[in-house]
Amino acid sequence: MQRRIFVAGTAAAAASLASPMLRAQGLPAGPVRIIVGFAPGGGTDILARVIGQKLADMWKTQVIVENRAGASGTIAADYVSKQPGDGNTLLMAHINSQAITPGLQKVNYDPAKDFQPIVLVGVTPNLLICNESQPAKTVKDLVALCRANPGKISFGSAGTGSAQHLALEMFMLAANVKAIHVPYKGSGPMLTDLIGGTIQYSFDTMTAATPHVKSGKAIAIAQTRQQRVPAYANVPTMAESGFPGFEATTWYGLAGPAKMPVAMAKRMNEDINKVMQMPDVMERLAASGAQDGGGSTEKFGDFMHAEQIKWAKIIKDGGVKGEG
Repeated sequence: MQRRIFVAGTAAAAASLASPMLRAQGLPAGPVRIIVGFAPGGGTDILARVIGQKLADMWKTQVIVENRAGASGTIAADYVSKQPGDGNTLLMAHINSQAITPGLQKVNYDPAKDFQPIVLVGVTPNLLICNESQPAKTVKDLVALCRANPGKISFGSAGTGSAQHLALEMFMLAANVKAIHVPYKGSGPMLTDLIGGTIQYSFDTMTAATPHVKSGKAIAIAQTRQQRVPAYANVPTMAESGFPGFEATTWYGLAGPAKMPVAMAKRMNEDINKVMQMPDVMERLAASGAQDGGGSTEKFGDFMHAEQIKWAKIIKDGGVKGEG
């Protein structure tokens, strides 16, 4: 378990003790923890830290980003679902923990009932990436490579049942190919192995992959929303590469335990919407391809519900199996 604490200067430490003032504003007293279900360095972790730093400045209190990696984010989600509703513990909600993994295996929480939505942070494409040494650097060539080497080309993911895993399953079905799925405990360690050549390809989150693509250590082959995002205007979509209708996104949002008062969630929603309009935050979101974020608590709740239905159908139709 790893933590990073953001404090808005020395005055913030004193201000964090002013619980009556914070409560009067509809905010939690004392430090706030944002629980991330993946290892440091992945897309979920990166965006949690960007927002956590700004909230520490705005709320004049500590905001602690705490990594509880494993089981495709469900360890973190289960933990947050059982915390008090005082607003001191939030979840960086993720497509894996809220929409995919509960359709693959039994989890100890109900993603539809055990959380109070706060705000959608963003929806990002995945990037189909490889390391510099791979011979196939277009979708067409990759399909040919997989067909010539059935069951031998390796694709990494952030874990069994992760968004990256489901994107790979979608690709294998659409292209009628077989590949090796190699699960990790988050994008960070997976990217280390991809760059080092231990694995060959991945449908990783744009947020996590972007620094490595920009450095030239990873090569972007395609993106997985229907339209190209401005940050990757020169990278074709999977739909443009011969797979019409192919869309596999990763999304992030903030949620609290279901016991959190709706009024507190709405108060937090107002502040996080303000954070997401800050020029430097907008720049970070755009660089990682995150779009369509912000809006009301209800918007995020409806979005999660629709995603749960969508991925449950894909899992059933594709016969995808989870761990165990």
